[in-house]
Amino acid sequence: MAGHSKWNNIKHKKAKEDRKRAKIFSQIARKIRVVVKEAGSGNPEQNAALRPILDKARAANMPKDNICRAIDAGLGKGKNGPLQEVLYEGFGPNGVAFLITAVTDNKNRTTSELRFSLSRAGGSLGSPGCVKYMFQRDEEEGYKCTIPIKPEDDKMIDKISELADELREQEDVEEVYCAIENI
Repeated sequence: MAGHSKWNNIKHKKAKEDRKRAKIFSQIARKIRVVVKEAGSGNPEQNAALRPILDKARAANMPKDNICRAIDAGLGKGKNGPLQEVLYEGFGPNGVAFLITAVTDNKNRTTSELRFSLSRAGGSLGSPGCVKYMFQRDEEEGYKCTIPIKPEDDKMIDKISELADELREQEDVEEVYCAIENI
């Protein structure tokens, strides 16, 4: 009867649900931090952009402590200091250029997480200016690649898509731009 433990099945289901909730909570917390930082106020009565995000957090049953921590981090009262926006440049599989924007309170942690994700996928974190010349900033859509790369095969596109999704799942990462369109 190995593998038929009721507790074991409950434990695995709960872990799966907890991972989903944690992902949603981190996305909401990221939005709260950014909105609070931009407006300079953690009071929803003074910050109109914060109200709908707090409603979304309550709808997702996000704990009040997590909301308060996200607001404090946005105001710069977090335990690691104020938030700062950082732009990372790197290369993915087959030398495809990536431009990654992050808002973090700990630059060293974010750098090491991104370096690890890129190296695991066969890429590397680059130095400042190594790929930024390939992108042009658009106010509405962010960065757009001016020198797009044509993918060689479907496996390469899948590998690059997986890397882009993995980078977007990082807690501090705001957006990922790639030299291949629609990734």
